[in-house]
Amino acid sequence: MLRNSKDYEVSEQEPSEIEYRIQPNDRLNIRVLNNNGQAYFGFGGGTTGGGSNFNTNNNQNGGGFPVEFDGKVKLPVLGRIDISGKTIREAEDTLEMLYSEYFPDPFVLLNVNNRKVTVFMNGGSRVQTVAMTNNQFTLIDAIAACGGLTEISRAYRIKLIRGNLTDKPKIYYWNVSSLETLDGTNIMLEANDIIYVESRPQYVTRVLREISPYLTLVTTLMSVYGVIVTVKGYFTKQ
Repeated sequence: MLRNSKDYEVSEQEPSEIEYRIQPNDRLNIRVLNNNGQAYFGFGGGTTGGGSNFNTNNNQNGGGFPVEFDGKVKLPVLGRIDISGKTIREAEDTLEMLYSEYFPDPFVLLNVNNRKVTVFMNGGSRVQTVAMTNNQFTLIDAIAACGGLTEISRAYRIKLIRGNLTDKPKIYYWNVSSLETLDGTNIMLEANDIIYVESRPQYVTRVLREISPYLTLVTTLMSVYGVIVTVKGYFTKQ
């Protein structure tokens, strides 16, 4: 699975975005406080004033405010605002400015709670979705979260697929077999990256798996034959 033709253009290693930019379909945890730490409202915030209703509605939305397909998010008091394409810091600054018209000295805390990468191990035989816990999430972090490479993993050929799968996604290859091959490479991950770890050919295992039923049959027949010979010899002596 996830194969590409030999003439598919492999992208050059390039720096990843250090700061994540909010995208459609993200889910945002947002808390609005004052500079004294008192929460006005928000997912995970207190219930001061009108915060109780906002917290209840937000939890019913599945744990976060969803960024809609057009890049806008519907927030209490403000309504629908355009937030897609902004970094976390830019979004917080924008919300602080907008909420300052309604709350004195607002302080906004925002994070994206659905950032993830998908890891296919050993030729796709095992797959795991890994949550990105910080902005410096690396390939090594993702592999470690999946339990690490196995004896049949191709550590020298790890594929990264980035971008829209239906619109010529970028493909990169990494070699993590030694420290020397990692020198000067950028292994920072971005949200929604797909990591595909190829496996070494298992020709012997495959052949044994194919002929195993026949070997079992032969072994059974030989066992039956042995029993027959033993019984026949016993009665002959009698």
